[in-house]
Amino acid sequence: MQFRAPKKGKLAPAKYPDFPSSETRWGMVTRIFHERGRSAPLAQITFDDGRVSYLPSVSGLYLGYKMEIGPEAEPKLGNILPLEKIPEGTSICNIEKNFGDGGKLIRASGCSAILFSKTANDAIIKFPSGIKTVISLRCRATIGEIAGGGRIEKPLLRAGTKYHAMRAKGK
Repeated sequence: MQFRAPKKGKLAPAKYPDFPSSETRWGMVTRIFHERGRSAPLAQITFDDGRVSYLPSVSGLYLGYKMEIGPEAEPKLGNILPLEKIPEGTSICNIEKNFGDGGKLIRASGCSAILFSKTANDAIIKFPSGIKTVISLRCRATIGEIAGGGRIEKPLLRAGTKYHAMRAKGK
């Protein structure tokens, strides 16, 4: 039990919807909420065809915000594009490791990576730790930084609060 994520209280998996890679769709943020076991808030997005998807919220997202997903979307905050369409030097998050996996990298609160450069078939991404990695240009990413960045900056006012926080981490 010590290293297992809580399974109770989960609403849905937070991953990109399964749209064809050539289509561009738009969606609207209909709800932003906290899900147990996640450091970042989740955004519920209702797409133009009625499909609902849950994604980690980006800083600056609000209820009613219109976002686009697909290769023809413009590179602005909250939009989801393939790495080949994102300009170099852009701050990105929720990056796919392999095309179609729904986003596996940079999903914790306050994190973002930088699209460092591109080659013929791959993109070089610089993580917050300073490590650089190579990912296919077909993989998708969200433009912006994951919301909830100031989460750990509040002081722990009592020793008991610290005790229970570490207990929840399994330490």
